[in-house]
Amino acid sequence: MRRFFLLLAVLLAGLGPALAEGPTDKRLSEGQVLRGQFLQERHLQGFANPLRSEGRFVLAPGHGLIWQTEKPFAITTVITAAGLAQEVNGNQTLKLEASKLPFLNQLYDMLSGALTGDWAKLEAGFTVTRSGDDQHWQVALKPRKADDPGMPFQALDVTGSAFIDEILLTKPDGDFDKLAFHDQAISGQPLSEAEAAAFATTGP
Repeated sequence: MRRFFLLLAVLLAGLGPALAEGPTDKRLSEGQVLRGQFLQERHLQGFANPLRSEGRFVLAPGHGLIWQTEKPFAITTVITAAGLAQEVNGNQTLKLEASKLPFLNQLYDMLSGALTGDWAKLEAGFTVTRSGDDQHWQVALKPRKADDPGMPFQALDVTGSAFIDEILLTKPDGDFDKLAFHDQAISGQPLSEAEAAAFATTGP
């Protein structure tokens, strides 16, 4: 479940400075695609060193998120409004319909709504605190229902400039995940055949 929420948090990467500036500013729109690379560190109590992974992602409003881990293992996770699918070394190992995962459907709805400028959906589930300016900004999100078992994190802290640079997700037990993004670019070109096929894996 924690992985699902962390991946949904990456949907915020498409908001860029709009997170800091407000609902009418910069954001991804239909037809645009954000691609980039990531480095993830998972800090767990009892472990001296973080667990690291890296790879690339594709975020497309109206389609969803492709999260492709390349190291240490090849794992591709796709999240859309229809649900979630996961492949390991090219073989599908998991497929879940959104209708069977209320928390997935709820968060996808809130965050994808924010991508298209519907901030009411995001702020209905989180308190949003903004600071800084459009050059260097910070946003802190906290669940309004901290005791909700379907919301297994305590805080989500986002920093960025032109794009989101880092996401810090903290759990109530003190464990935390840190995501750093680089080589990000927005394109108006259509999805590649491979990307379109990946998004289709969550469908019936």
